Amino acid sequence: MTAEFGAWPLLLLAIAATYLWRGLGVLVSTRIDPRGAVFRWVTCVSYAMLAGLISRMTIMPLGILAEVPLADRLAAMVIAFLVFFGWRRKVLPGVAAGVVALVLLTLARRGGWLGF
Repeated sequence: MTAEFGAWPLLLLAIAATYLWRGLGVLVSTRIDPRGAVFRWVTCVSYAMLAGLISRMTIMPLGILAEVPLADRLAAMVIAFLVFFGWRRKVLPGVAAGVVALVLLTLARRGGWLGF
């Protein structure tokens, strides 16, 4: 019973902390210029981090993805990038194309359709 009482104040504190920062974000967001230098810098850093994560997952994967040959991972990544840029930088079609390409390449290799 005491452990349950101790959890409620912690939960309320976590909720208050979350909504405090969200509220401050709403107030500050009206002053942010989306075309400003700081916003562009944050965008560039975000893209750089995403590129690093994609490279890491493609070149040095962990877990079950490590069992997929590097050629298949690179081919799926190239297809994803081509679709991404071909659809005017739309993330969802690029990601979907990469996933479908990787699945099809894996199935083709497993079924012997690729000849090796």
